[in-house]
Amino acid sequence: MKFLGSIQEYLQLEIIDKKSCDLIKKQIESSLTVLWFQEDSNEIVIDGKHCFFDRNEIVFLTEFHKVTAINIGEIRFVRFNRPFYCVLDHDTEVGCKGLLFFGASQLPIINIYNEDLEKFEILWKMFMIEMESNDSLQIEMLRMMLKRYLILCARIYKSQKNFPSEKKDVDIVREFNFLVEQHFKVKHSVTEYAELMFKSPKTLSNVFSKIGFKPPLQYIQNRLLLESKRLLHYSNLSIKEVAFEIGFEDIQTFSRFFKNKEGISPSKFRQNLIRE
Repeated sequence: MKFLGSIQEYLQLEIIDKKSCDLIKKQIESSLTVLWFQEDSNEIVIDGKHCFFDRNEIVFLTEFHKVTAINIGEIRFVRFNRPFYCVLDHDTEVGCKGLLFFGASQLPIINIYNEDLEKFEILWKMFMIEMESNDSLQIEMLRMMLKRYLILCARIYKSQKNFPSEKKDVDIVREFNFLVEQHFKVKHSVTEYAELMFKSPKTLSNVFSKIGFKPPLQYIQNRLLLESKRLLHYSNLSIKEVAFEIGFEDIQTFSRFFKNKEGISPSKFRQNLIRE
């Protein structure tokens, strides 16, 4: 079911399976996607990596993820665009910027356990009911359902990823993740992000260390590696052009970085993809 508003607002709720899995691959400008798996043993390629999902796992995707379904069962599918609801403009409402979406290199995944399953089931039913409504309040009701859905997911994500209870520490991590997603092609050091956040590099490192996360520099490098692999896999850019695209001044420095992180050279990585 689709909702299409008067100023290009778009929301789609579907129950899809292997017969309708092309919907996952379809790219829509400024859209975000939530996949809630209803069966075990799903296989999806995301950014060239084979990912496996079981029942009651949820994954969060942006328009920039390259997604292909290999083997899927039933999935509850939600996709919406920025005109319908902008998670950046309304971050104080849902708190998922830098967590569920726009979170640098990590692929956000949550597990719905028994104590939360009923909440999700009720919310999904209410969501579907509102999709079938047809009155002047429909769009606001749908936005309300979407916000509740994202808030519930964000709460579970923070709990399962052991985010700190202190809001200021959570906000620092979220803002750092978001800024990396926005600037990783031109800013490669922790110092540059610390300056954007009016913090010292040591403060950032201490916060990440205190909550048991990887060092901030590793998030930056992982995001650069992810984009490198996306471009090597899905574009026709030369290796030199890939290096320049993500902010490396010369191919030698890029090749050393890539081999250090991935274990093989960029050219070997691309050759292996061709053989698959």
